[in-house]
Amino acid sequence: MSLRKTVAVAQVGGILFNPAATLVKVEQYVREAAAAGAALVVFPEATLGGYPKGMDFGAVVGRRTPEGRADFGRYWDGAINVPGPETSQLQVLADELSISITIGVIERVGNTLMCTALVFRPETAEPHIHRKLMPTACERLIWGFGDGSTMQTVETAAGRVGCVICWENYMPALRLHMYNQGVQLWCAPTVDDREMWRTSMRHIAYEGRCFVLSACQFTDAIAGGSVIVSPFGDILAGPLLGGEGLLVTEIDVAAIPQGKFDLDVTGHYSRPDIFSLEVDTKPQTFIREKDLAK
Repeated sequence: MSLRKTVAVAQVGGILFNPAATLVKVEQYVREAAAAGAALVVFPEATLGGYPKGMDFGAVVGRRTPEGRADFGRYWDGAINVPGPETSQLQVLADELSISITIGVIERVGNTLMCTALVFRPETAEPHIHRKLMPTACERLIWGFGDGSTMQTVETAAGRVGCVICWENYMPALRLHMYNQGVQLWCAPTVDDREMWRTSMRHIAYEGRCFVLSACQFTDAIAGGSVIVSPFGDILAGPLLGGEGLLVTEIDVAAIPQGKFDLDVTGHYSRPDIFSLEVDTKPQTFIREKDLAK
Protein backbone atom coordinates (compact mmCIF):
# COMPACT_ATOMS: atom_id res chain seq x y z
CA MET A 1 0.00 0.00 0.00
CA SER A 2 1.39 3.40 -0.98
CA LEU A 3 1.16 6.17 1.58
CA ARG A 4 2.92 8.88 -0.34
CA LYS A 5 3.25 12.33 1.21
CA THR A 6 5.26 15.42 0.32
CA VAL A 7 7.37 16.92 3.11
CA ALA A 8 9.72 19.88 3.34
CA VAL A 9 12.63 21.21 5.39
CA ALA A 10 13.29 24.96 5.54
CA GLN A 11 16.88 26.06 6.09
CA VAL A 12 16.68 29.59 7.45
CA GLY A 13 18.58 31.74 9.91
CA GLY A 14 16.76 33.13 12.90
CA ILE A 15 17.32 36.87 13.42
CA LEU A 16 18.71 37.19 16.93
CA PHE A 17 16.55 39.28 19.30
CA ASN A 18 13.93 39.84 16.58
CA PRO A 19 11.19 37.17 16.28
CA ALA A 20 8.90 39.52 14.33
CA ALA A 21 11.41 39.92 11.50
CA THR A 22 12.14 36.19 11.56
CA LEU A 23 8.43 35.40 11.22
CA VAL A 24 8.37 37.27 7.91
CA LYS A 25 10.95 34.82 6.57
CA VAL A 26 9.17 31.85 8.13
CA GLU A 27 5.88 32.75 6.49
CA GLN A 28 7.59 32.98 3.09
CA TYR A 29 8.94 29.43 3.42
CA VAL A 30 5.70 28.01 4.79
CA ARG A 31 3.85 29.38 1.78
CA GLU A 32 6.50 28.03 -0.58
CA ALA A 33 6.29 24.58 1.03
CA ALA A 34 2.50 24.57 0.84
CA ALA A 35 2.62 25.61 -2.83
CA ALA A 36 4.89 22.61 -3.46
CA GLY A 37 2.23 20.33 -1.94
CA ALA A 38 3.98 19.65 1.36
CA ALA A 39 1.86 18.33 4.23
CA LEU A 40 4.63 19.16 6.73
CA VAL A 41 7.46 21.70 6.85
CA VAL A 42 10.24 21.62 9.46
CA PHE A 43 12.25 24.66 10.61
CA PRO A 44 15.54 24.70 12.58
CA GLU A 45 16.31 24.88 16.28
CA ALA A 46 15.80 28.32 17.86
CA THR A 47 14.42 29.83 14.65
CA LEU A 48 12.30 32.26 16.68
CA GLY A 49 14.45 33.84 19.35
CA GLY A 50 17.71 32.94 17.64
CA TYR A 51 20.72 30.83 18.48
CA PRO A 52 23.40 33.07 20.07
CA LYS A 53 26.39 31.20 18.68
CA GLY A 54 29.65 32.67 19.94
CA MET A 55 28.11 34.80 22.71
CA ASP A 56 29.42 34.23 26.23
CA PHE A 57 26.93 36.40 28.19
CA GLY A 58 29.85 37.67 30.24
CA ALA A 59 30.18 34.44 32.19
CA VAL A 60 33.19 32.57 33.50
CA VAL A 61 33.24 30.16 36.43
CA GLY A 62 32.27 32.12 39.54
CA ARG A 63 31.63 35.45 37.84
CA ARG A 64 29.08 37.23 35.62
CA THR A 65 29.40 40.74 34.20
CA PRO A 66 26.78 43.51 33.97
CA GLU A 67 27.28 43.57 30.20
CA GLY A 68 26.54 39.84 30.03
CA ARG A 69 23.37 40.30 32.06
CA ALA A 70 22.31 43.02 29.63
CA ASP A 71 22.92 40.64 26.72
CA PHE A 72 20.76 38.03 28.43
CA GLY A 73 18.05 40.67 28.94
CA ARG A 74 18.01 41.28 25.18
CA TYR A 75 17.84 37.54 24.57
CA TRP A 76 14.95 37.26 27.04
CA ASP A 77 13.11 40.08 25.26
CA GLY A 78 13.57 38.24 21.95
CA ALA A 79 12.03 35.00 23.24
CA ILE A 80 8.34 34.16 22.85
CA ASN A 81 5.45 33.07 25.00
CA VAL A 82 3.42 29.94 24.20
CA PRO A 83 0.66 30.78 23.52
CA GLY A 84 1.41 34.27 22.26
CA PRO A 85 1.09 36.47 19.16
CA GLU A 86 3.78 34.55 17.27
CA THR A 87 2.12 31.19 17.86
CA SER A 88 -1.25 32.65 16.87
CA GLN A 89 0.25 33.81 13.57
CA LEU A 90 1.73 30.37 12.88
CA GLN A 91 -1.57 28.65 13.69
CA VAL A 92 -3.38 30.94 11.25
CA LEU A 93 -0.85 29.94 8.57
CA ALA A 94 -1.32 26.23 9.30
CA ASP A 95 -5.10 26.63 9.08
CA GLU A 96 -5.04 28.73 5.92
CA LEU A 97 -2.62 26.50 4.02
CA SER A 98 -3.62 23.10 5.48
CA ILE A 99 -0.01 22.36 6.40
CA SER A 100 1.66 21.21 9.61
CA ILE A 101 4.59 23.33 10.81
CA THR A 102 7.40 22.21 13.11
CA ILE A 103 9.59 25.05 14.35
CA GLY A 104 12.26 25.63 16.97
CA VAL A 105 11.71 28.57 19.33
CA ILE A 106 13.17 30.09 22.47
CA GLU A 107 10.25 29.96 24.89
CA ARG A 108 9.69 31.78 28.17
CA VAL A 109 8.46 29.35 30.83
CA GLY A 110 7.97 31.26 34.03
CA ASN A 111 11.27 33.04 34.54
CA THR A 112 13.33 30.48 32.59
CA LEU A 113 14.09 30.26 28.89
CA MET A 114 13.62 26.90 27.18
CA CYS A 115 14.77 25.63 23.80
CA THR A 116 11.48 24.31 22.43
CA ALA A 117 10.06 22.68 19.31
CA LEU A 118 6.44 23.41 18.43
CA VAL A 119 4.19 21.48 16.04
CA PHE A 120 1.25 23.37 14.56
CA ARG A 121 -1.49 21.35 12.90
CA PRO A 122 -4.44 22.67 10.88
CA GLU A 123 -7.58 23.28 12.90
CA THR A 124 -5.89 22.53 16.23
CA ALA A 125 -6.30 24.94 19.13
CA GLU A 126 -2.74 24.90 20.50
CA PRO A 127 0.65 23.69 19.27
CA HIS A 128 2.20 20.44 20.43
CA ILE A 129 5.21 21.28 22.64
CA HIS A 130 8.55 19.55 23.13
CA ARG A 131 11.12 21.17 25.44
CA LYS A 132 14.75 20.20 25.04
CA LEU A 133 15.75 17.79 27.79
CA MET A 134 19.49 18.39 27.75
CA PRO A 135 21.05 21.69 26.75
CA THR A 136 24.66 21.13 25.71
CA ALA A 137 27.72 22.79 27.27
CA CYS A 138 27.28 26.59 27.54
CA GLU A 139 23.61 26.30 26.51
CA ARG A 140 22.99 25.23 30.12
CA LEU A 141 23.71 28.79 31.25
CA ILE A 142 20.88 30.30 29.20
CA TRP A 143 18.29 27.50 28.88
CA GLY A 144 16.44 25.34 31.37
CA PHE A 145 15.89 21.58 31.21
CA GLY A 146 12.70 20.03 29.82
CA ASP A 147 10.99 17.13 31.56
CA GLY A 148 9.39 13.90 30.39
CA SER A 149 5.94 15.39 29.90
CA THR A 150 6.75 16.79 26.43
CA MET A 151 8.38 13.75 24.83
CA GLN A 152 5.29 12.48 23.03
CA THR A 153 4.72 11.96 19.32
CA VAL A 154 1.79 13.65 17.59
CA GLU A 155 -0.34 12.68 14.61
CA THR A 156 -0.29 14.89 11.52
CA ALA A 157 -1.63 14.50 8.00
CA ALA A 158 1.90 13.61 6.91
CA GLY A 159 2.38 10.91 9.55
CA ARG A 160 3.30 10.48 13.21
CA VAL A 161 5.76 13.25 14.14
CA GLY A 162 8.33 13.22 16.92
CA CYS A 163 10.60 16.18 17.73
CA VAL A 164 14.15 15.70 19.04
CA ILE A 165 16.26 18.85 19.23
CA CYS A 166 19.94 18.98 18.23
CA TRP A 167 22.16 16.93 20.59
CA GLU A 168 19.17 15.30 22.27
CA ASN A 169 19.56 13.04 19.27
CA TYR A 170 22.63 11.60 20.99
CA MET A 171 20.58 10.40 24.00
CA PRO A 172 20.03 6.66 23.29
CA ALA A 173 17.26 6.31 25.89
CA LEU A 174 15.30 9.19 24.35
CA ARG A 175 15.67 7.64 20.92
CA LEU A 176 14.26 4.35 22.21
CA HIS A 177 11.31 6.18 23.78
CA MET A 178 10.53 7.84 20.45
CA TYR A 179 10.93 4.61 18.48
CA ASN A 180 8.60 2.86 20.92
CA GLN A 181 5.88 5.40 20.11
CA GLY A 182 6.03 4.46 16.44
CA VAL A 183 7.54 7.72 15.21
CA GLN A 184 7.35 7.95 11.43
CA LEU A 185 8.67 11.47 10.78
CA TRP A 186 11.63 12.20 13.05
CA CYS A 187 11.97 16.00 13.12
CA ALA A 188 15.46 17.11 14.19
CA PRO A 189 15.73 20.90 14.42
CA THR A 190 19.41 21.78 14.89
CA VAL A 191 22.25 24.25 14.53
CA ASP A 192 24.87 21.52 14.10
CA ASP A 193 26.32 22.07 10.63
CA ARG A 194 29.03 19.41 10.70
CA GLU A 195 29.33 16.40 8.41
CA MET A 196 29.18 14.17 11.49
CA TRP A 197 25.66 15.45 12.17
CA ARG A 198 24.45 14.27 8.80
CA THR A 199 26.04 10.88 9.49
CA SER A 200 24.09 10.78 12.76
CA MET A 201 20.84 11.59 10.97
CA ARG A 202 21.43 8.71 8.58
CA HIS A 203 22.14 6.40 11.52
CA ILE A 204 18.95 7.41 13.37
CA ALA A 205 16.83 6.92 10.26
CA TYR A 206 18.36 3.47 9.76
CA GLU A 207 18.20 2.48 13.44
CA GLY A 208 14.61 3.68 13.94
CA ARG A 209 13.40 2.79 10.43
CA CYS A 210 11.80 6.23 10.15
CA PHE A 211 12.12 9.28 7.92
CA VAL A 212 14.40 11.95 9.40
CA LEU A 213 13.85 15.61 8.57
CA SER A 214 16.75 17.66 9.90
CA ALA A 215 16.51 21.44 9.55
CA CYS A 216 19.66 23.45 10.29
CA GLN A 217 19.97 27.21 10.53
CA PHE A 218 22.04 29.14 8.00
CA THR A 219 23.71 32.32 9.32
CA ASP A 220 27.12 33.97 9.19
CA ALA A 221 28.16 31.52 11.94
CA ILE A 222 26.18 28.41 10.92
CA ALA A 223 26.73 26.75 7.54
CA GLY A 224 23.48 24.77 7.18
CA GLY A 225 23.45 21.21 5.88
CA SER A 226 19.76 20.32 6.20
CA VAL A 227 18.77 16.84 4.98
CA ILE A 228 15.84 14.49 4.53
CA VAL A 229 16.73 10.81 5.03
CA SER A 230 14.87 7.57 4.27
CA PRO A 231 14.27 4.68 6.72
CA PHE A 232 17.18 2.88 5.05
CA GLY A 233 19.61 5.74 5.69
CA ASP A 234 19.60 7.14 2.16
CA ILE A 235 19.68 10.93 1.77
CA LEU A 236 16.58 11.87 -0.23
CA ALA A 237 17.20 15.63 -0.27
CA GLY A 238 20.22 17.75 0.64
CA PRO A 239 22.53 18.42 2.22
CA LEU A 240 21.71 22.05 1.58
CA LEU A 241 24.85 24.17 1.97
CA GLY A 242 25.79 27.73 1.18
CA GLY A 243 22.52 29.55 1.78
CA GLU A 244 18.96 29.55 2.94
CA GLY A 245 16.46 27.45 1.03
CA LEU A 246 13.83 24.75 0.98
CA LEU A 247 14.18 21.01 0.54
CA VAL A 248 11.06 19.25 -0.75
CA THR A 249 10.64 15.56 -1.43
CA GLU A 250 7.97 12.87 -1.69
CA ILE A 251 8.11 10.04 0.84
CA ASP A 252 6.26 6.74 1.07
CA VAL A 253 5.34 5.93 4.67
CA ALA A 254 4.83 2.32 3.56
CA ALA A 255 8.63 2.01 3.53
CA ILE A 256 8.62 2.06 7.34
CA PRO A 257 7.06 -1.36 7.97
CA GLN A 258 9.21 -2.76 5.16
CA GLY A 259 12.24 -1.59 7.11
CA LYS A 260 10.90 -2.98 10.39
CA PHE A 261 10.83 -6.41 8.71
CA ASP A 262 14.39 -7.10 9.80
CA LEU A 263 15.05 -4.37 12.41
CA ASP A 264 12.50 -3.16 14.96
CA VAL A 265 14.61 -2.00 17.91
CA THR A 266 11.68 -1.73 20.32
CA GLY A 267 9.89 -4.77 18.90
CA HIS A 268 11.33 -8.11 17.81
CA TYR A 269 14.92 -6.79 18.13
CA SER A 270 14.55 -5.50 21.71
CA ARG A 271 15.18 -8.55 23.93
CA PRO A 272 12.90 -7.44 26.83
CA ASP A 273 13.96 -10.53 28.78
CA ILE A 274 17.37 -8.84 29.19
CA PHE A 275 16.85 -5.09 28.75
CA SER A 276 14.20 -2.63 29.92
CA LEU A 277 13.78 1.15 29.96
CA GLU A 278 11.70 3.11 32.48
CA VAL A 279 10.43 6.51 31.31
CA ASP A 280 8.84 9.10 33.61
CA THR A 281 6.43 11.21 31.56
CA LYS A 282 4.96 13.20 34.47
CA PRO A 283 5.45 16.97 34.62
CA GLN A 284 8.10 17.83 37.20
CA THR A 285 7.15 20.68 39.54
CA PHE A 286 9.36 22.07 42.28
CA ILE A 287 6.47 23.30 44.45
CA ARG A 288 3.88 20.69 45.34
CA GLU A 289 1.07 21.92 47.54
CA LYS A 290 -0.52 19.54 50.02
CA ASP A 291 -3.71 19.92 51.99
CA LEU A 292 -2.46 18.86 55.43
CA ALA A 293 -6.00 18.94 56.84
CA LYS A 294 -6.90 15.80 54.92
